[in-house]
Amino acid sequence: MIEILDADLSDPFHAQAVVRLLDEYARHEMGGGCALPDFVKQNLATELRGRADTYVILALDDGHPVGLAICFEGFSTFACKPLLNIHDIMVSASHRGLGISKQLLAKAEDIALRLGCCKLTLEVLEGNTVAQAAYQACGYSGYQLNPQVGQALFWQKKLE
Repeated sequence: MIEILDADLSDPFHAQAVVRLLDEYARHEMGGGCALPDFVKQNLATELRGRADTYVILALDDGHPVGLAICFEGFSTFACKPLLNIHDIMVSASHRGLGISKQLLAKAEDIALRLGCCKLTLEVLEGNTVAQAAYQACGYSGYQLNPQVGQALFWQKKLE
């Protein structure tokens, strides 16, 4: 039986589950194909726990961690309301195709509604058509203000 819950990062089991699942995601080609650095493994749960704007969701199958969503509250200046960004979402390979990602997304939506958010946001790689299909089935779509100028692109500049 799948259970979707708010992770308690002060609970060592939850904290270890988050790190293990995020490392599994990072090792997959859609997560970059490399293990998390030791620094991240050692400090992630503590750092997330210290951020008031962080919401971590776990999916457990009979008590075993099989899915994860890490969300951060942001703010929409155009709506003058909070938003919730789903920064990471993953389901273990052994449990894909069972609708767990949709359950994680539904829990994130419940959190966003509770916070009074105007929207949920997430990023997805162009080549991740499986995730795109799941997101579209849950009502997500590309972001654009005006179809004539196209969809928004997610860019980054690393500072390390």
